Amino acid sequence: MNFLRGVMGGQSAGPQHTEAETIQKLCDRVASSTLLDDRRNAVRALKSLSKKYRLEVGIQAMEHLIHVLQTDRSDSEIIGYALDTLYNIIANDEEEEVEENSTRQSEDLGSQFTEIFIKQQENVTLLLSLLEEFDFHVRWPGVKLLTSLLKQLGPQVQQIILVSPMGVSRLMDLLADSREVIRNDGVLLLQALTRSNGAIQKIVAFENAFERLLDIITEEGNSDGGIVVEDCLLLLQNLLKNNNSNQNFFKEGSYIQRMKPWFEVGDENSGWSAQKVTNLHLMLQLVRVLVSPTNPPGATSSCQKAMFQCGLLQQLCTILMATGVPADILTETINTVSEVIRGCQVNQDYFASVNAPSNPPRPAIVVLLMSMVNERQPFVLRCAVLYCFQCFLYKNQKGQGEIVSTLLPSTIDATGNSVSAGQLLCGGLFSTDSLSNWCASVALAHALQENAIQKEQLLRVQLATNIGNPPVSLLQQCTNILSQGSKIQTRVGLLMLLCTWLSNCPIAVTHFLHNSANVPFLTGQIAENLGEEEQLVQGLCALLLGISIYFNDNSLESYMKEKLKQLIEKRIGKENFIEKLGFISKHELYSRASQKPQPNFPSPEYMIFDHEFTKLVKELEGVITKAIYKSSEEDQKEEEVKKTLEQHDSIVTHYKNMIREQDLQLEELKQQVSTLKCQNEQLQTAVTQQAAQIQQHKDQYNLLKVQLGKENQHQGPYNEGAQMNGIQPEEISRLREEIEELKSNQELLHSQLADKDSLIESLAKSVSVQGESETLVAAKTTDIEGRLSALLQETKELKNEVKALSEERTVIKEQLDSANSTIAILQNQKKNLELEITDSKKEQDDLLVLLADQDQKILSLKNKLKDLGHPIEEEDELESGDQEDEDDENEDGCKDQD
Repeated sequence: MNFLRGVMGGQSAGPQHTEAETIQKLCDRVASSTLLDDRRNAVRALKSLSKKYRLEVGIQAMEHLIHVLQTDRSDSEIIGYALDTLYNIIANDEEEEVEENSTRQSEDLGSQFTEIFIKQQENVTLLLSLLEEFDFHVRWPGVKLLTSLLKQLGPQVQQIILVSPMGVSRLMDLLADSREVIRNDGVLLLQALTRSNGAIQKIVAFENAFERLLDIITEEGNSDGGIVVEDCLLLLQNLLKNNNSNQNFFKEGSYIQRMKPWFEVGDENSGWSAQKVTNLHLMLQLVRVLVSPTNPPGATSSCQKAMFQCGLLQQLCTILMATGVPADILTETINTVSEVIRGCQVNQDYFASVNAPSNPPRPAIVVLLMSMVNERQPFVLRCAVLYCFQCFLYKNQKGQGEIVSTLLPSTIDATGNSVSAGQLLCGGLFSTDSLSNWCASVALAHALQENAIQKEQLLRVQLATNIGNPPVSLLQQCTNILSQGSKIQTRVGLLMLLCTWLSNCPIAVTHFLHNSANVPFLTGQIAENLGEEEQLVQGLCALLLGISIYFNDNSLESYMKEKLKQLIEKRIGKENFIEKLGFISKHELYSRASQKPQPNFPSPEYMIFDHEFTKLVKELEGVITKAIYKSSEEDQKEEEVKKTLEQHDSIVTHYKNMIREQDLQLEELKQQVSTLKCQNEQLQTAVTQQAAQIQQHKDQYNLLKVQLGKENQHQGPYNEGAQMNGIQPEEISRLREEIEELKSNQELLHSQLADKDSLIESLAKSVSVQGESETLVAAKTTDIEGRLSALLQETKELKNEVKALSEERTVIKEQLDSANSTIAILQNQKKNLELEITDSKKEQDDLLVLLADQDQKILSLKNKLKDLGHPIEEEDELESGDQEDEDDENEDGCKDQD
């Protein structure tokens, strides 16, 4: 301690070289001292000098401090001092740096020392290994040092950590540290680590970062939490922004559902602290990251659906309609809801059903539009509402129809009790506020975007003017305002609306040209030599006139295509016209608007172009240029080509319908063939079973025949008769029934196959006719020809299957014929066998009668012998007719005695 006091005391009194000498002596002690206590004290003294004498300590001590980290790992205290000293050398302490020059010098110094430290990659690997130490005095300064290295030279340090074994995984353990200081600084470390590095972002995400960060946010109180929640949200943004893989992992892991509690902000009296506003702002931005229009459409759509299913969209709409919400949170919520519903029909339908908590209830869309056309509302809020309305109508023809319908005479509320979206848009369109004019024009243009039906419907809209004057159409009123020379912002908005309205709608073009004042106005605007401010209006007028030519159906004789082009040639000049048309895409604000759908402008005067309109300009500029230079003959050829294409389209549609019908027929045929196959298999099984039964009957017959032969030889009538009775007649009868059933099934199969043959032939003929017709249309029908080819191939395969079935049917018929002939032979043999059996039975009956007579005679003879006193042996009495030979001998003996 005395040594440390001497060093500290000498800093203020002695000259500058004294401190340099002191630092050198301390470095020598760190390098040469054998006692750990001496080295520890020296490193602690260097730490105390490192902030004030950063350059000197960094130059002289860095190598020794790194050596301490390598050799003295067993002592956590000296390691902690060394890490703190290195941190002081490398980090830029912003609190102490006031002057700009000193700040720049400090940043340069920090980056230079960082470069020296990471020159040896082993130093970073060593630092990563030290972070595995649980000791607070090692882990915490290690985290701060690595964070500082990443801030100074992020990409280089990121690359070293990326190639280090388990480098990122070691850092992920910091989020699980029970000590909040280390955990919170670990979040800051991961922020610096994941910045602009997709590979590390993926590794961190797959190391369960989402689960851990969401747990921390929940533990800290969601939006009511402190700065730790803010840091976690910033890290989540790093992991998800412009990283499609992590976004998909976040969605598949069901983490979107865990975001819903973030937006349960409570009642209006709960208070909005600055930290809560910051947290909620970041949470809304995180939702927008997942549904950004720049993401792949499929990924955005799946996230949008998940947000609706878990109730997140509903919660956002609750904030949207709540009172007491800070203006910047309300604005960001509107932007977030916009992108959650953009292009998603289910979400758009839900948003259309949301009502504001007013009396009477009003649709949320109406309430938002009221803010958009109110010039007292903040500019950013009005931009957000416009974006929300655009997203609601994006690819939503149902919503477009609902908006336009509020302008039509049949749906306008005559009582005036409620204001509609259409009335608000008309009010903004003809307001004295140029910003309201522009917003209403763009909003109405989005209600017509890629929707020819609504463009025609909007032509029906009539507007009341002064009392006593007849109503004028909306289209006419827009052109009237244009001709009155209003502000540039108003005219630009109206011209964008008219260009969108007339494009791809010849009926609207006819209505526009029907007003004889419109074309002279446009040509006059284009032909004048005006200042730079008016050049954009001239370009838009040229675009509108070009649309009137390109989409002109020549229904008005005075304004046919060729006459309009002659008018341009005469009053403007084709080259001058094309030059004025090019003013649009060359405008400095055009490219900015074309980048993103959101209308994000720094101030009202920059609100000139709409994103969707820039896409329309890009689409039409080239075709209008070609149309202006085309001759009447080329126009005529183009018309013929269009008609041919229309006819071709009708033919293609006809054949598509035919192919669709044939697909259905083919599907039915496939099912029928499958059914026939099953029936065929069943019939084959039945034939096999019947063949087995026939063979069994043959075996029985042969066995019976053999037994009958034996019995005839041995004159054994009882056994033979017993085997013949009760078997053959029933089985033969059943066999006949099965054969008849088999014949009927065979006939049914034959008729079904004949029907299929005829159906396949008719199908082949229709396909052939289709193939011949297809040759009339050129290259655009190649896909149909391929389809027909596949159809013919499938028909051919079907014929092969039917042919195979026919062959199988022939085989089955032959088997049936064979079975029938076998049965006929068996029946004949059965008849013969029955006759033989009948004769045998008669012989048996005669023998039985004869034997009975003989027994009676023998008995009478025995009685006579007894009466005469002739002795009869017991053996003779016991003998009976069991053995046929002995019976014959006894009969002969009795006859001799008689």
